[in-house]
Amino acid sequence: MGEADRVVSFFSRSAGRMRGVAAGARRLKSRFGSTLETLSYVKMWYIERESRELVRIQQCEILESFLAAQREYALSLGLALVSEVTEAVLPDREPADAVFRLVLATARAIASEKKTELPIAYFAFWMVRLGGWLPPLDRCARCGRQFENETAYHATFYPGMFCEQCRQPGMQPIGVEARALAGRFASEKLERLGAHNISRETIFQLRETMLDLTEHHIERVLKTRSMLESA
Repeated sequence: MGEADRVVSFFSRSAGRMRGVAAGARRLKSRFGSTLETLSYVKMWYIERESRELVRIQQCEILESFLAAQREYALSLGLALVSEVTEAVLPDREPADAVFRLVLATARAIASEKKTELPIAYFAFWMVRLGGWLPPLDRCARCGRQFENETAYHATFYPGMFCEQCRQPGMQPIGVEARALAGRFASEKLERLGAHNISRETIFQLRETMLDLTEHHIERVLKTRSMLESA
């Protein structure tokens, strides 16, 4: 690989998450243009050799660009979080059509609505659910008691929801409305949810809960998470 080449991580609908080399992509007048920008939706041609980990990217044709959203700092952080979580969660070369559709729907929602709160919360919920990490949201993970009309608690260091009696220092609240929103996420499409009046606090509580679960299972802190919170 030369100085003008670029190593690209990409997510193929049919082949899963892969990495490849785009020769000359760093040149000012590259044939790839803006097709390799973060979360660009492209049609890609590449050559794969059995003895090499990286494929050789030959050509890209852009199908949908999110470059306009990348120019707005808060929106670009939302897209970066989607990219970081997808990269961290998905194994190499395992097709995941449901995740592919989720990533595309989230990117489209961020670009069209010019907001990140609801799309990121929806994305984080579904990544946890598709990963098989979603704990019961209706009962305490320690004592097993069913929650009534009460606040539950969660933390990165332990998966599951806790009641008031079993909570530990440092745990964060997730209210009844946020847990109810999780139920709506499970049954409604993202574009339909955007038309409803949902409080930012409710969205924030659910998003943080799902990102805590994500960090617990990938065993590392998401770099873009703190940046998104301070944007």
